[in-house]
Amino acid sequence: MNKMIANCVLMVRPTNFGFNPQAAETNSFQNRVEMFSDVQIQEMASLEFDRYVEMLRAENIEVIVFQDTQEPFTPDSIFPNNWISTCPYSKKVYTYPMRNENRAAERREDVINAILEKSGYKLDQGLLQFEQKELYLEGTGSLVLDNINRIAYAAISPRTNQEVLEAWAKKTEYDLVPFKAYGKEGELIYHTNVMMCVADEYVVICLDSIYDVEERESVIEALEDKSHKQIIEISTDQTNESFAGNMLQLQSKDGQKCLIMSSSAERSLTEEQRSLITNQFNNKIIAPPINMIETIGGGSARCMIAEVFDV
Repeated sequence: MNKMIANCVLMVRPTNFGFNPQAAETNSFQNRVEMFSDVQIQEMASLEFDRYVEMLRAENIEVIVFQDTQEPFTPDSIFPNNWISTCPYSKKVYTYPMRNENRAAERREDVINAILEKSGYKLDQGLLQFEQKELYLEGTGSLVLDNINRIAYAAISPRTNQEVLEAWAKKTEYDLVPFKAYGKEGELIYHTNVMMCVADEYVVICLDSIYDVEERESVIEALEDKSHKQIIEISTDQTNESFAGNMLQLQSKDGQKCLIMSSSAERSLTEEQRSLITNQFNNKIIAPPINMIETIGGGSARCMIAEVFDV
């Protein structure tokens, strides 16, 4: 059992899931779906969510589920990893400054208190001061963490600010590897976790999204020489069309390592990529079908789960 790989996660079951115009300004992965009503979209998202929870629990991964509330209106509440995280080094629960008002409204005292009780950690909300300065860092969306080697990878964007990043690093004593990554229209990718995932022995990453050659080389060097990971490279199509970068390694209560991704991400894997994950690194793939959530929410399987480490 590796204490730096979580075996417990927080998830928030949606109440008003739907297209979020505020978030769409910086999230090019979101799409409107006109053929379904708001009620149908919410119902389908809830079914996808419930199936996802079932699949995790079937693998002996603990899932703490909270139901979203009717008020305030939070159409993206299904992605709690952006506003809360737990740190196994500092033994703290952190909350994060969010770019959009209806996403900042997702922060809930009852959820925070439950995670504090579960983890035994202390609460640090010091980063929230940056929200008034319109500077943001959206949790483990902005931060892709190598918890074993205490390194944070971060793609700078309107939702991932360098100043807040440095403030977070000072609190947690993680080394930073910042860079810029770009989407299919040449826009800055809004969250780091849509283009890379760091596991214990390997990293899944879309290197082609890092346009600057020097930055790309520095990321490769950090991954290979500092994080000591084998690189599993994914294409821009896999990243942009199938959310293949949006993965997270968890482990079951009996120590089986699992790689969580959506069914669309799994379908996009090449035989070589799949073999490396399952055969070489002995990770079981868990791939819930979450097509509606991906299409409208612009986030995928990793975005829906916040790791809960405990003492």
